[in-house]
Amino acid sequence: MSNDTMALTRRACLTTGGLALGALALTAVPSRTEGAPRALRARLSLNENPFGPSPRALQAIRDQSTELCRYADAEADVLTPAIVNIEDVSADQIVLGEILEALGRHLASDGPAGGEFIYSEPGYAALVNAVRPAGGVVVGVPLNARLENDLAAIAAKVTSKTRAIYLVNPHNPSGTVSETATFTAFVRDMSKRTMVIVDEAYLEFEPDFAQRTVASLTRAGENVIVFRTFGKLYALAGLNVGYAIAPKPLAASLKHAGIGTPETLTRPALAAAAASLQDQDYVTLTRAKVVEERDKWHLLFDGLKLRHTEREETSCSSKRGGRTMRSHWRFSPRASISGADIRRSTVGPASRSAYPRKTRSRAPPSPNYWAELSSGSSRVCELTAKRGRFNISARLIRPAGCTLSGR
Repeated sequence: MSNDTMALTRRACLTTGGLALGALALTAVPSRTEGAPRALRARLSLNENPFGPSPRALQAIRDQSTELCRYADAEADVLTPAIVNIEDVSADQIVLGEILEALGRHLASDGPAGGEFIYSEPGYAALVNAVRPAGGVVVGVPLNARLENDLAAIAAKVTSKTRAIYLVNPHNPSGTVSETATFTAFVRDMSKRTMVIVDEAYLEFEPDFAQRTVASLTRAGENVIVFRTFGKLYALAGLNVGYAIAPKPLAASLKHAGIGTPETLTRPALAAAAASLQDQDYVTLTRAKVVEERDKWHLLFDGLKLRHTEREETSCSSKRGGRTMRSHWRFSPRASISGADIRRSTVGPASRSAYPRKTRSRAPPSPNYWAELSSGSSRVCELTAKRGRFNISARLIRPAGCTLSGR
C-alpha cells in the first residue's frame, strides 16, 4: 500500500487549528470474503468498535439462522432476563432498543407544550433533535473550560418549564467523564426537580463502570433514566440494539406507545445482545485494546503540541491555542486516507456562538458538521500531517503502509 501524506494549507490550518477526532483509531480485525482477508474500515467518527463482537454473540447470531422466518416476540426475548440479572432491576423497568429519539418524541408530545429539554453543547443530539417537531424547546448549555458537562450552569437553567435534563457521561464528543460523587449527587438533586436522562453509552469502557453508573438512583426510585447501547463496547452497531432502565410508570407508558418492546427488535439482535452480557472476558480484553490505541492518539497529539482531553473513554478531543477543536465543517470533505475516509458528519444543533472566532467568517451549515476520520487499515496507520510548506509532522507509533492525505 502506497504512503500518501496529508497536506493542509496554511489557511486551512489557521481556520481549523488541527484535527479533531470523533473517536480513536482502533486496530481492526480483518473480515473474510471467500476465505481471503480483507481490511475492515474503522469509521472513527461514528465511534464504532472494529474489534468485532464477542464470539458468544457471533455464535448466538448463527444459532438464530434457523429462526429467521419467525418474528421476535415475548417468547424470543432472552435479552430482558439477561438485563434483569446484570442490572438488578425488575423487568418492568427495562425498555429495549436504541430509544433515545423515540423517548424524546414521547416526552415532548406527552407533556405540556413548550417543555424545555436541557443538554450540553456541543454534544450528541439525537434526543433533543427529536423533541423539536413535537413542540419541545431545546436549551443548550456550553461545556465548561475542561470540556465537561457544566453541572452548575445546567442547574441554573432548570425552571418550571423544564421537561428533562439530558446528560451524556462520558460526554460525546469531548470524551470527558464527570467526577463520580459530584455527578451522582447532581443527578439525584436534579431528579427532585425534573426528569434526568443519563446516556451512558461509553461508560462501560471504564474499568470502574459499576461505581460510576447512576443506575442505582433508578433502582432507588429516583426520576432518572439510564440509557445503554450494544453499539459501542459490544460492537453490535449493525443490530441497532440498546436499552434503558427507567422508572416503572415511564417504562409502562413507553411500552403502551409501542416503544421498547421485544417486537421492535429482531431475534438475532436479542440473542446477540444477551450473549454479549455474559462474556466478561470479551469486555476486559476490549477495554485494554481501546486504552492501547487511545494512548497512541495521545502520543500523536502531544507530538503536534495539541492539547487534548485525558480520559478513559473512546473519544478524544483536541485543542490548540486555547480554543476547542469543535468546528471542523471547513475541513475538506475530500481529504482522504489510503483505505480510509475523512468526511463531514452531523453532530448536533450547537449554536453559532460555539464556533471559534476564526471559523465564523460565514455561518456554519445546519445541523453543524464535524471532521470525520475513518481508517481502513487492519493495522494502526503511521500518520504524517504536513501543514503546507511548513512541514509540521508527527509519527504514530509504527508504520503500517497507511498515511493521511488530503488538502
